[in-house]
Amino acid sequence: MGVEIERKFLVPEGGSVPDGREFEVRQGYLVLGPEGAEARVRRQGEEYSLTVKRGAGLVRGEWETPLGAEQFADLWPATEHARIDKTRRVVPLGPHEAVVDTYRGRLAGLRTVEVEFTDPEAAAAFTPPPWFGPEVTDRPEFKNQRLAAADAPPLP
Repeated sequence: MGVEIERKFLVPEGGSVPDGREFEVRQGYLVLGPEGAEARVRRQGEEYSLTVKRGAGLVRGEWETPLGAEQFADLWPATEHARIDKTRRVVPLGPHEAVVDTYRGRLAGLRTVEVEFTDPEAAAAFTPPPWFGPEVTDRPEFKNQRLAAADAPPLP
């Protein structure tokens, strides 16, 4: 089993984000289960993947496998009512990377930033830079699987 250890924050409205590499992300959810379980397909730039996650909060189980473009296209229609479109910017942040997502469509106006860690201790020791807003790691309404089915961005 893979493990994802991640903290998530909002980016304040009008806040400046440092430069980084950018690409488009389309992800759709095949399964939205209880207690954070999910299965999704994602196109990130020209890479395609199928990811299964289990759990909620800081530490979650995660399994990811690459897909071909044709496999992604075959599965995409099954995600019709649970999709996210966003621009992703990856910003170097010392020993970490900050992954900034700017959402489009019905979630326009929402910007989040996530940082992954190697262990819970590193996550606890992390001090967010000033351009980060409030932490939403433990707020279920800011999980991508919930956002995929939301009509509008949640309130901060």
